[in-house]
Amino acid sequence: MNRETARQKAEALVSRMTLEEAASQLIYNAPAIPRLNVPEYNWWNEALHGVARAGAATMFPQSIGLGASFDDELVKELGGIAATEGRAKYNAASAHGDRDIYKGLTFWSPNVNIFRDPRWGRGQETFGEDPYLTSRMGVAYAEGLQGDGDGLKTAACAKHFAVHSGPEALRHEFDAVASEKDMKETYLPAFEALVKEAQVESVMGAYNRTNGEPCCASKDLQRRLRGEWGFEGHFVSDCWAIRDFHDGHHVTEDPVASAALALNEGCDLNCGCTYEKVVAAVMSGKLSEETVRRSAVRLFTTRYLLGIMGEGSEYDSIPYTVVECPEHLEKAEQAARESMVLLKNDGLLPLDISKIKTLGVIGPNADSRRALMGNYHGTASRYITVQEGLQDALAGKVRVLCSTGSCLWKPKDEPLSQYEDDRFAEALTVAENSDAVVLVVGLDETMEGEQQDTGNPEGSDDKLSLLLPAAQRRLMEKVLSAGKPTVICLMAGSAIDLGAAGEKANAVLLTWYPGAQGGRAAADILLGRVSPSGKLPVTFYHNEQLEKMPSFTDYRMVNRTYRYFEDTPLYPFGYGLSYGDVRVTGVRKEQGPDGWTLTASLSNQGKMDTDEVVQVYCENEGSQNAPLHPRLVAFRRVHVPAGRKAEVSLRVPADAVLVYNEQGEHVPEGKPVFHIGLGQPDPLTEKLTGKKSIRVEA
Repeated sequence: MNRETARQKAEALVSRMTLEEAASQLIYNAPAIPRLNVPEYNWWNEALHGVARAGAATMFPQSIGLGASFDDELVKELGGIAATEGRAKYNAASAHGDRDIYKGLTFWSPNVNIFRDPRWGRGQETFGEDPYLTSRMGVAYAEGLQGDGDGLKTAACAKHFAVHSGPEALRHEFDAVASEKDMKETYLPAFEALVKEAQVESVMGAYNRTNGEPCCASKDLQRRLRGEWGFEGHFVSDCWAIRDFHDGHHVTEDPVASAALALNEGCDLNCGCTYEKVVAAVMSGKLSEETVRRSAVRLFTTRYLLGIMGEGSEYDSIPYTVVECPEHLEKAEQAARESMVLLKNDGLLPLDISKIKTLGVIGPNADSRRALMGNYHGTASRYITVQEGLQDALAGKVRVLCSTGSCLWKPKDEPLSQYEDDRFAEALTVAENSDAVVLVVGLDETMEGEQQDTGNPEGSDDKLSLLLPAAQRRLMEKVLSAGKPTVICLMAGSAIDLGAAGEKANAVLLTWYPGAQGGRAAADILLGRVSPSGKLPVTFYHNEQLEKMPSFTDYRMVNRTYRYFEDTPLYPFGYGLSYGDVRVTGVRKEQGPDGWTLTASLSNQGKMDTDEVVQVYCENEGSQNAPLHPRLVAFRRVHVPAGRKAEVSLRVPADAVLVYNEQGEHVPEGKPVFHIGLGQPDPLTEKLTGKKSIRVEA
């Protein structure tokens, strides 16, 4: 069913409803209307990295890890898997009359906010700090979720619109002030791409205000969304965000006024309960019945496009047996392997098991299921931790000794212990009796995540620093003092500064929150069954550099992210090592009216097959308005066998060389130059990789 037909059906249905019936459909847990054969429907469902909060489902790496894969083709496949499993679960639940929360087909994913500050707890939900990378990954995931059929396989949602990235503690009252340049250059491109390219069915408003207006009732944001970009879907509030109008932002006096303001400014669906006052708002004259029906039509248009109004869908026959099927689990594991970033390696990795009789696996995240998940996760029927992955891979070959070493943040593991660090002796003993050590540290969703509130009872808020908790820092120092070859396996959803431990360790592998199959993927990389190939989607800073950044509440891009950072970071955006030795040996340029095609010649001079990510950055020499550093404008993941060559073509559209001035105008300025390589064209990337990008004038 196409949109025009769906809208006509929606208009006909809504015209038969009373005002009270139409108003009842604007709340996330919409009740049934038996006399019109309208079934109840709960709009609230999540699929950030696989179907979430609804029982068993295939769990992918957290979104930040998917960003690190730089593999938009795989991310689209993963979106399709989430949609397939979501349909299977919806079909099964509906057959049993279960239409509860997290059982519907409207997924409030992906999160395409920009991870501008490394302290933001929800940054793990995003694809990183770069607008272009975020756009490509967001479009891919949304296209996968919505499918290629006549209607919608599921409905994707671009959130949180807009200019939203912390602090969590202030989100219900905060005004994010952004210049027109930063809006156009940084905060809006991903949303625009999802609307124009992916035809995303839904957009969710953020909790905060942007430039003075609540995001769920913003004339300016709606002007861009429906006016400039042509958005035709429905707009949903973040959960209980409309209550913030009177409780937090104080732009209205009561719930009736808040409901009227939100609907008048284009917010069709309320995740919350403020729209229980919609009829009262109409009776008071603050809201028209026509506006109520307009929003109801938009919502029923989506329901008709999904084929869930009794007319049926091509997806109704998807069986429950597709959930966690082997093909889906293999894709999740592939994503985990592609997401992991090798930050350091002095030659210890891959581990040579012919020289290792005993391997020590130490750390609070070594056998942690929670460290596999990230937030907004589903429930896997089986989890494979890093410790289990190594034990399975080395069974019968290498003895594996284990110790938790410490808690994530508590000073002692056993409450009855007399002393702090009560697992240190065990950890040190394991290290002393091992030929090599895998030290697994980091965070989990209890330590970085979303602020706790009504809709998110398990939240954990922002980070205070980039250092690991003191207990883990002491553990790393103690284990490294044993002098054994040691790789630190870091599990986190954001930038971490390992300090002296990162300098002393022989290797550092960043696994993010890699999903239920993550331990097997980590073992594959540590043992050399596959080469690491992930690249950082965020800048890793030194902890002390936080003091030089603008305030967390300052949304200017000055001295933020790789495009504007004024110092030398710990690890740069786009960086990641592999076990191969791929080099860009040449570039051909072809220019047409719509842009450029850059064809890079690659050669793997190493001894191991590997994937690599070819990256194109654009610099506008002499420009006063261009970002401080060259910006990403194209990328492509490519497989290069050992001793072989490959070619990869990348398309750069003509407007990629334009820059934004302070008025937000897209203008030609300076001399455009492309840099093609395996990372940024910066001194630190060259130092860490020993490779330079190739410069090509546009």
